[in-house]
Amino acid sequence: SSLGSARISATIVDHGRDDKIIVFKKKRRKHYKRKQGHRQGYTTLKIDSIG
Repeated sequence: SSLGSARISATIVDHGRDDKIIVFKKKRRKHYKRKQGHRQGYTTLKIDSIG
């Protein structure tokens, strides 16, 4: 069974962005700190048929 030739039909259910997370980097005693926010995009799919 070759999955390379399989056809999939899907419907987009939801599309948006997740909650913000904070990325914080710090090095002690070196006067170095970086604060950056990040929101990951996502798409939710509903698989209609595989065949």
